[in-house]
Amino acid sequence: MKPRLLDLFCGGGGAAFGYYKSGFDVVGVDIKNQPHYPSFHDAEYAKHFKFYQADALTYPLEGFDAYHASPPCQHASTIAKQNRVMRQGVYDHPNLIPQIRSRLMATGKPYVIENVKTPELINPIKLTGSAFGLDVKRDRYFEATFVCFSTPKSDWQRPRFRSLDQRRHGKLACVVGVHGHINYKGERELREKAMGIDWMNDYELSQAIPPAYTEYIGSFLMKHIRKELQ
Repeated sequence: MKPRLLDLFCGGGGAAFGYYKSGFDVVGVDIKNQPHYPSFHDAEYAKHFKFYQADALTYPLEGFDAYHASPPCQHASTIAKQNRVMRQGVYDHPNLIPQIRSRLMATGKPYVIENVKTPELINPIKLTGSAFGLDVKRDRYFEATFVCFSTPKSDWQRPRFRSLDQRRHGKLACVVGVHGHINYKGERELREKAMGIDWMNDYELSQAIPPAYTEYIGSFLMKHIRKELQ
């Protein structure tokens, strides 16, 4: 039997698919319905993916071998911070990392917490798309309770894509910008190829992480679990 991994704040399943490729059966949980989560694609995927619409802060954690959590990153986003609104004494983009870490630590099982760059993560590793041969930068940080390594810096990418930065109008970018709305014909296809994802809508894709990241982390996690079982 494959080890079972619980993917909290799962979104459209970018992280889930990477863990699946590294050998896990994955259960995804998100407070919003995710109709494009991999379990809905075909019967073969349904054997290895399950999705439940539920609150990640209260969903039962029993019965899993490992955990991944991608709490909302808006609390750490520079733009989002400027636009945060206080409602009834609570910010509209609260920092959920401490709460989810406390829940995962209590299980005694290995876990990963993913986010953008933020001091809230403890000794995180950094992954970037260029290190995996992807045409996207997408720097993301991962707090892990097992041995895992940051990817080396890679600068093989050269200017060849239309830039989405208005300050660089008319100039080419080294990577595909996967954020905001689609700006020109053929851009969606470029985004899908750059991310290694072809099953999400535009918004889901803009929020996802490339499966290559969690396939990489999942390989370390699998070694850790097998070692613990020896």
